[in-house]
Amino acid sequence: MNKDVGASGKGRILVVDDDRLVLATLTHGLAQAGYEVLDADNGDDAILIARQHRPDLALLDIRMEGMTGFDVAGYLRDYLQLPFMFLSAFADEATIAKVKELGALAYLVKPLDIHQIVPAVEAAFANRPARTVAAPHVPVAEPGASLEVVEAMALGVLMHRYSLTRAQALSRLERMAAEQSIETPEQARRIVEAVEQLALGS
Repeated sequence: MNKDVGASGKGRILVVDDDRLVLATLTHGLAQAGYEVLDADNGDDAILIARQHRPDLALLDIRMEGMTGFDVAGYLRDYLQLPFMFLSAFADEATIAKVKELGALAYLVKPLDIHQIVPAVEAAFANRPARTVAAPHVPVAEPGASLEVVEAMALGVLMHRYSLTRAQALSRLERMAAEQSIETPEQARRIVEAVEQLALGS
């Protein structure tokens, strides 16, 4: 486990990914952005580190050997009341439904560079529940969810389904909204709700 302290002390993040290159890239980038970063390359270590250091936020890969990111997230939510977000290469209906069930603050689809991840982390910090209250079991796409979370999920769905880059997915989302004469955030919410309905029906 490495501990890389950012200069401005913006908060403490636990990053968990079994790809050491991805882990090193995220750790370095977030530290450069001013965060204190703890890292782990498996779920068991992630839980031990979380128990010892109580990070402000966890950034979790989903598919790992042994304990998955979902397993870690469930523990962080139920036993430590720590907020978390997911970073994954998968955006299928079952994955989206599980992300929603667990109550993640955000869901980002790989590949992403650090310049895309840092703003998402900052948004997650702004939307995380107060530490003095047990983390509420709030579905991601409920009306109270932040626009950043809903739009990130919608973009992930479009990227996965149509093999688009993030920029192409955003362009497609905006075009779909224009065709329906609605705002982009509303179109994003409709996409996420449609995926959830498909997952429930499967």
